[in-house]
Amino acid sequence: MSILDRFAVTDQVAIVTGAGRGLGAGTAIALAEAGADVLISARTQKQLDQVADAVRATGRRCLVVPADLSDLDAVAGLAQAAYDEFGRLDTIVNNVGGTFPTEFLKTTNEFLNEAFSFNVTTAHALSVAAVPLMLQSPPLEGGAQQSIVTISSMMGRTADRGFIAYGTAKAALAHWTKMAAQDLAPSIRVNGIYVGSIMTSALEYVAGQPEMMDQLETKTPLGRVGEPEDIAAAVLYLSSRAGQYVTGKLLEVDGGIQQPTLDLGFPDISAPEATS
Repeated sequence: MSILDRFAVTDQVAIVTGAGRGLGAGTAIALAEAGADVLISARTQKQLDQVADAVRATGRRCLVVPADLSDLDAVAGLAQAAYDEFGRLDTIVNNVGGTFPTEFLKTTNEFLNEAFSFNVTTAHALSVAAVPLMLQSPPLEGGAQQSIVTISSMMGRTADRGFIAYGTAKAALAHWTKMAAQDLAPSIRVNGIYVGSIMTSALEYVAGQPEMMDQLETKTPLGRVGEPEDIAAAVLYLSSRAGQYVTGKLLEVDGGIQQPTLDLGFPDISAPEATS
């Protein structure tokens, strides 16, 4: 086997959540290009259909399952749907997630709980449903191991104003990754990615503000924002034989960022000024 062969996932089956656009779409297409059949899920049928066309153009099969992935029953059901369609299950990419920045005093308990559920509990629900099916799938060629990959964020390892819900949830997802890796070893590898600033719809506002975009690029050591393919390549590494000796790890795919890079204008919290 050549070193390039280690990056192939030929005839494996993957589930990618949040796959209608951005990181999820790029990851689903990359896995297909490397040889996998893919189940993709997100809310919007039209977006999923476009991604499915790109997957099928590689010669691989694609199952489209539109769903509200904040519904834990719906996200868990993806595992059985993939197994029923393809007859096996090898890779889970827990990509769905996200939470809007919010001021501390406007971050309600409900908002925090929703952020945790959408970013962490969804990954747990899908993984718990998937693991028994992964274990009963026919052995992979050459003894390759099955894999779970979680998509965390640099905000899960740094700190900045306005991200207390999002950052806390992504930090919890990163630690879930490490804990799950221990529980599932040696049968299934579990790793994650601390994602930096990637040019997806989440950065559309910043991209339209030249000063903010310049600030972001200047403070990123590699001098640019990332592309979805940068994350997709890391997912492929973690999912394939190339990463077969890696588990319980979080890759920092962020252009070298060590601290947050944008001032979103959240105000200082202080006592109101006294009036006479």
